[in-house]
Amino acid sequence: MAASMFYSRLLAAATLRNHRPRTALQTAAQVLGSSGLFNNHGLQIQQQQQRNLSLHEYMSMELLQEAGVSIPKGHVAKSPDEAYAIAKKLGSKDVVIKAQVLAGGRGKGTFESGLKGGVKIVFSPEEAKAVSSQMIGKKLFTKQTGEKGRICNQVLVCERRYPRREYYFAITMERSFQGPVLIGSSQGGVNIEDVAAETPEAIVKEPIDIVEGIKKEQAVRLAQKMGFPPSIVDSAAENMIKLYNLFLKYDATMVEINPMVEDSDGAVLCMDAKINFDSNSAYRQKKIFDLQDWTQEDERDKDAAKANLNYIGLDGNIGCLVNGAGLAMATMDIIKLHGGTPANFLDVGGGATVHQVTEAFKLITSDKKVLSILVNIFGGIMRCDVIAQGIVMAVKDLEIKIPIVVRLQGTRVALFPAHDDFEASPRHYIAFHTYHHVSIKGRDVDDIKELLLLLVSDGIVVFYLYFIKIVYSCIEISLILLNVFLLRFFVRIRIRISLCMAVG
Repeated sequence: MAASMFYSRLLAAATLRNHRPRTALQTAAQVLGSSGLFNNHGLQIQQQQQRNLSLHEYMSMELLQEAGVSIPKGHVAKSPDEAYAIAKKLGSKDVVIKAQVLAGGRGKGTFESGLKGGVKIVFSPEEAKAVSSQMIGKKLFTKQTGEKGRICNQVLVCERRYPRREYYFAITMERSFQGPVLIGSSQGGVNIEDVAAETPEAIVKEPIDIVEGIKKEQAVRLAQKMGFPPSIVDSAAENMIKLYNLFLKYDATMVEINPMVEDSDGAVLCMDAKINFDSNSAYRQKKIFDLQDWTQEDERDKDAAKANLNYIGLDGNIGCLVNGAGLAMATMDIIKLHGGTPANFLDVGGGATVHQVTEAFKLITSDKKVLSILVNIFGGIMRCDVIAQGIVMAVKDLEIKIPIVVRLQGTRVALFPAHDDFEASPRHYIAFHTYHHVSIKGRDVDDIKELLLLLVSDGIVVFYLYFIKIVYSCIEISLILLNVFLLRFFVRIRIRISLCMAVG
């Protein structure tokens, strides 16, 4: 049960393709009684990589500005000199310098230069230049980046505004409401998950009819529930409507403003923005998807995107290559059930090519923690011969030395009769590759034990025992082999005795 829940959350995270840190909506959804989609929004499972579109803060703020949403004045700087010029142009006594890194926890992070914190308040253009020089071109280390860190190539230099009150506002899609929903809270600028857990009554919602669109009275009603003073309720509502229009225009899956504030002048401002986009809209949102900063992405993310593969890296040591998200999750459930730990989620899809299969193996083997690979394919649309060719090509080209266990069933699987001699196989084949090569027929198997018995029943016994360490010890496997061979031996003896008696 636990394993199934674990991987159902994995699929939701992969589907949403959210590369941002965990958002408030996860816990807030429990309070709102949602279908659970929010609970999976932004879920970080172990140290997973997710191929998706993530924009820097300054990019999101520029989109807000284009939409007419009120934001603090500011510009992005790619050098200390630019930071100095922007700070001087702003003419503000207090200026905020924000490192533009796609990772959560910037404020508590540390740069390799020794600077503490990725968000700094400075009081002169000279100080802006000095601080930015310790950020730009340096790696920032946070809890989310881990020991690898993330390079900071630019900083956002903006005026400092003094909030009188802070609020939380977000828009996302939610199937329990059959469309978009607005979420607000009177407690912004803090971890909204804590708010949802401690004071759930502080979180309010307003479902929107996707056909009719947002109405001003809905935005006004939400602003009132959030606690905006009567004098600025209309201003807050106008910003919400503009954010909703932006949400629709750019095919966003979420727009999160934390905080939305009332400043000391009585103006409503959006101080920070996180926007996630529907990856299926890339064909019509070229402007947005061209903004992706690949220097901030994991190398495996880039390779997966290039090969058009659905890949998510995990912390385990058993690599997985499967077709179909459902089968991929079931495969990982089986591994988990037998005490193993999957190293990745990798769905090659139904139309994979030989090249994509080879690239999939490159992705899996690029993770040095991977000690073995399990390939589980059900060939419906996917042709088993394509998978086989890809595996063989990968084994040869990449010189893979770790064990590979392969199970194929479905379209064109009949093309692969078992062969003892890998090199002499006249047809396409599936292979276990250590220092010996073995081929098997595509069969339905439940676990590694059954797979081993299948190998023995086919008369294939040339392989190293250590590859079965994925789940079972060598001692147990040796006993299974001994039992099987003894059984077959006595069966043959019994048959011969019976024949002799019959002849006699």
